[in-house]
Amino acid sequence: MHTIFGKLFALGSAFGKEGEMLKRAVPLNGEDFIYQIFVPQLKREATKLPVVVFLHGIRERGHGGFISGMFAQLIKSWLSRVPAVVLFPQCRPGRYWPDPLMEEMVIGALEQTLDEFNADSEQISLIGVSMGGYGVWHFASRYPQRFAALVSICGGSPITSGERFTTVAEKVGQTPVWLFHGAEDRVVPVSESRQLVAALKARDGRVRYNEYEGIGHNVWINALAEKELLPWLLAQQRS
Repeated sequence: MHTIFGKLFALGSAFGKEGEMLKRAVPLNGEDFIYQIFVPQLKREATKLPVVVFLHGIRERGHGGFISGMFAQLIKSWLSRVPAVVLFPQCRPGRYWPDPLMEEMVIGALEQTLDEFNADSEQISLIGVSMGGYGVWHFASRYPQRFAALVSICGGSPITSGERFTTVAEKVGQTPVWLFHGAEDRVVPVSESRQLVAALKARDGRVRYNEYEGIGHNVWINALAEKELLPWLLAQQRS
C-alpha cells in the first residue's frame, strides 16, 4: 500500500525560478524506488495542473533518479516551458518498462503525484523516448482509459508476436497520439513507427506523425523542439 506522498527526498530548487525538481520514492517489496518530479513555478496559482509522465530510454536506467548532469541541462529549457507537473520514473538496471514491478512502480508514482500536487487526473499525458517509447504503448495498452495523450519518440510496439501493431491500435482507440522518428534510425527501425501509424489510421485513430530525413536515433531533440507539441499535448483532456 503506497503512502500518500511516499518518502520525500529534498533536492531544493534545482531549476530556481523556473520551478523545482524534487525527489520522491515508491516503497515496493521492501525497497524504495526513486522518482523525480518537476513542479512548475505556477503551482501556487493553479489548483489543478496537468501531469506529464516521461519514460526514459535504456541508458538512463538506474537507482537514484536520472535527471542530473548533462541530461538535466539539455532538458532544462524544455521543462521551463511546461505548465504541468512532470513525473520522471526510473527503470531499474536490467529491466524494461513492461516488467510487472516497473509497471507497479510507475502507476504508484503517478498516484502519489496526483495526490501530493492535487493534479488533474483527466489530463495525464505520457511521453517516452526509445525504450520509453515502447513503454508508452505498453502503458497505453494496459490502461487505455487513463491517458489523455500519448507521445512516442523513436519507439515501437512492445508486443513481440502476432498482430503486433493492430493489437496496440485496438487498445489505444481514440486516444490522441503523436509519433516522432528519425528516418535514419539504426537503433529502433523507423518501420516501427510507420506501422503503428498505419494501424492507428486504419482504425480512424487520432494520430499525428513526424518523420525527419537525415536524423538518427537522437530524434528526441527534434521532437521536444517542435513548437506545436506542448500546446497540443496540454490541450488534450480525457473524455
